[in-house]
Amino acid sequence: MNIAVNAGTLAGEPQPVPQPVPGPPRPSEPAHIIRDDAEAIRVAEALAEAFRIGASGRDRSGARPAAELDAFSQSGLWSINVPKAHGGPGVSYATLAKVIAIVSAADPSIGQIAQNHLGIVAAIDTVSSPEQKTLLFGEVLRGTRFGNAFSERGTKRAADFETRFTADGDHVVVRGQKFYATGALLAHLVPIVATDGAGRAWYAIAERDAPGLSVIDDWSSFGQRGTASGTVLIADVRVPKTHLVPAWKGYERPSADGAIFQIIQAAVDAGIARAALDDTIDFVRTKSRPWIDSGQDRASDDPYTIQAVGDLTIRLHAAEALLERAGRAIDAAVAAPDAASVAAAQLATAEAKVLTTEAALASTNKLFELAGTRSTLAEHNLDRHWRNARTHTLHDPVRWKYAIVGNHALNGVAPPFHAWS
Repeated sequence: MNIAVNAGTLAGEPQPVPQPVPGPPRPSEPAHIIRDDAEAIRVAEALAEAFRIGASGRDRSGARPAAELDAFSQSGLWSINVPKAHGGPGVSYATLAKVIAIVSAADPSIGQIAQNHLGIVAAIDTVSSPEQKTLLFGEVLRGTRFGNAFSERGTKRAADFETRFTADGDHVVVRGQKFYATGALLAHLVPIVATDGAGRAWYAIAERDAPGLSVIDDWSSFGQRGTASGTVLIADVRVPKTHLVPAWKGYERPSADGAIFQIIQAAVDAGIARAALDDTIDFVRTKSRPWIDSGQDRASDDPYTIQAVGDLTIRLHAAEALLERAGRAIDAAVAAPDAASVAAAQLATAEAKVLTTEAALASTNKLFELAGTRSTLAEHNLDRHWRNARTHTLHDPVRWKYAIVGNHALNGVAPPFHAWS
């Protein structure tokens, strides 16, 4: 049984009884398949125009972007890192990061929902057998969306998992509980990180409507509201062994899997920074008043405002350049994975994560200083940019990215090798 609960009730009010709700239907038509990198960018830009229109309203109401997600996955952009050998576009990871940044500038919740799906596609390419790749990539190319049931609350560290599975014939039976389950609510398949008797982590990819799988819509964060990153309850969920992916193998030897998960997070932050800067410029040009001491007739001619917008623009361009550089480093590590190429991809991605975090926080905060008091009015809902940036940039602590880069530069120490690096 699947359960979704809306957490929007006021404190002290009676809580609604959770009601069973089905997952989204599988697409009735096969998804489009992108031909090349240039088409991926064109499609992302067209979708972003449509997603931008309702983004503020969805943030206000807490509405889930169901129709938008259908358009996104059917566009072919959810299969862009399926390898060419398996019928996919196999675009550059620099292009993939740019796609996510473009979409996230329109609605960062939608950009983040795709993150774990694309990461799982990369992991399957790294660790799955040829037969499993054919099966699962076939699903992705038809338009099937993966969600995520990875993280857990209450464990000592992010990499500690209490969710377990046991074998039962040609299936495994999974039991546990997850949180931060971005994308699970609107997924067709839900990859669950669960460990075997030896403590090794696997992705047990369950049907969204599998008996015992309950998705709880209890995401109450002030930002990234549309991600529905709430709870997944897993009560003896049966998963066929054909859909049991050995995630642990991705970290048994050098692979770019961790850097791929990370670059998509950085791309979301780059998109948030872009949206905030664009809205700052528009507001200053059309609504803000010049300060009385400036001697100017337009706020956009204030020399201090000009300087600040120039600074934010340079920071964003630098972040975007590092994001592209990290994508190229990941491409090299995917093509020829070894300790050196993977470390180079991790370091480049860490650098991009630092600058995209800083650009997102600076742009979303500076918006109000430059645009003025009226920019804080509820009618504009511009605080959503800061709320989204502040929430999403907490995904993994950027202070540790500085440490990774500095320790390598000073002491030649390679980055730690796990899914968050």
